Amino acid sequence: MKKKAAVIGYGGMGGWHVDHILKSDVVTLAGIYDIKEERRALAESRGIRAYSSREELLADPEIELVTVATPNDVHEEIVIASLEAGKNTLSEKPVTLSLESLERMIAASKKAGRIFSVHQNRRFDVDYLAMKKIHDSGEIGEIIDLESRIHGSRGIPSDWRSQKEYGGGMLYDWGIHLIDQALMVLGFDVESVRCTCDHITNDEVDDGFKLYIDLKSGKKAYIEVETYNFIAMPRFYMRGRGGTAMITDWREKAHIAKCKAWNESDVLPVETAAGITKTMAPRDSITMDEYDIERPVSDVHDYYRNLVRAIDGLEEQFVTHDQMRTDLKVILKAFESDAKGGDRVYF
Repeated sequence: MKKKAAVIGYGGMGGWHVDHILKSDVVTLAGIYDIKEERRALAESRGIRAYSSREELLADPEIELVTVATPNDVHEEIVIASLEAGKNTLSEKPVTLSLESLERMIAASKKAGRIFSVHQNRRFDVDYLAMKKIHDSGEIGEIIDLESRIHGSRGIPSDWRSQKEYGGGMLYDWGIHLIDQALMVLGFDVESVRCTCDHITNDEVDDGFKLYIDLKSGKKAYIEVETYNFIAMPRFYMRGRGGTAMITDWREKAHIAKCKAWNESDVLPVETAAGITKTMAPRDSITMDEYDIERPVSDVHDYYRNLVRAIDGLEEQFVTHDQMRTDLKVILKAFESDAKGGDRVYF
């Protein structure tokens, strides 16, 4: 039987959630609430119930699941109120802005006996899923490191995302996704973090960053988000002991170059711009195979399907509280590292 869901915050992501709930096979939409009257009016013009207040929405006994899609700084207040009202609650990312805040939310979830999760929807990105598949399959051997990048050229949107008090900036916006993806591939055993932030178009919050994560396993991740790049670098680049995998753009297939034989009997030097080199001489088909792998099939609404099954006690929730803690801690340590000039900061 479908669960009744409601959405608090009817902006960009709130509208996204509403659209998906309206087409869902596991939840139905009870309605929305937004503090802005014009957004409530917009919802009603589309045939969607708009509650007059957050309190009215949370008092509706038919609602079993509440999705919180508001600016980051008010997630805690709304999530805890929802949990205390007996609602299973899904927060947009980042879940909140401090570890202390997160612990209060988790405590409220446990006290209420309700599911509390964060919307790490980019665990369903097909480019990420392709890299995870390559990692898990051993296709290119033991993984050494992973590079993950998102490049744009439009700066930060001119809304609350550009203001510090609301939890704006790229670390909280795109960073939380790329951090979560990298740790889902390599593991959550973070040892240390190094980070430098950019302020090219915005002095108040980071409009880009370069983040290095060292894991206790010895694997390494490099994550880069930039909003002032007019030529984008590859979306993913991963090195293994037996080869390399790369995705140039999220719309493209993963390309693999797999080493068949390390040593060649006679490497001929090649001439480059102003000299010759053996070290950088290209390989041939005798020692290397190159091929693409098909893009994985993915359905982002599996997030809601998992939530419903978790509410019914049929499976564990997709994003665990420990994963939330680690993702958020990486961001906070990244800010700490940046404040120290990019020094290594240990977990």
